[in-house]
Amino acid sequence: MKLREQMPELNGAVEWLNGQVTKEDLTGEKPTLIHFWSVSCHLCKEAMPQVNQFRDEYKDRLNVVAVHMPRSEDDLDMEAIKKTAEEHSISQPIFVDSEHKLTDAFENQYVPAYYVFDKDGNLRHFQAGGSGMKMLEKRVNRVLSETEAAE
Repeated sequence: MKLREQMPELNGAVEWLNGQVTKEDLTGEKPTLIHFWSVSCHLCKEAMPQVNQFRDEYKDRLNVVAVHMPRSEDDLDMEAIKKTAEEHSISQPIFVDSEHKLTDAFENQYVPAYYVFDKDGNLRHFQAGGSGMKMLEKRVNRVLSETEAAE
């Protein structure tokens, strides 16, 4: 995905955990952070406390959605996905992308990967890898402050 492109529709999940959301639910009022993770990804699990902190700290100002992107056959085990989500306190909606439909729509190749969309659903920031949570926080705050300034 390129910056300023519209958020793809959230279609093709084999299952939703913690509730289902649509693109319409995520646009119009507040920015959205969509993060891709996988049960086999050590860096994803390491970053999860910070993602959860974002989710909790900005809960009234930011939508947060997780996308489980399998990297191997082992990652398709729904019980393992549920168990890992529980162990790492992933309470936000989780799009289980076992068929890579959303992964392909995002043209995403990485876990962890983070996409920040403004309230209108335009991509404002992308980053991948385990480091850079400070940069992610800066970008989220920038989009939040733009949203609040426009109100």
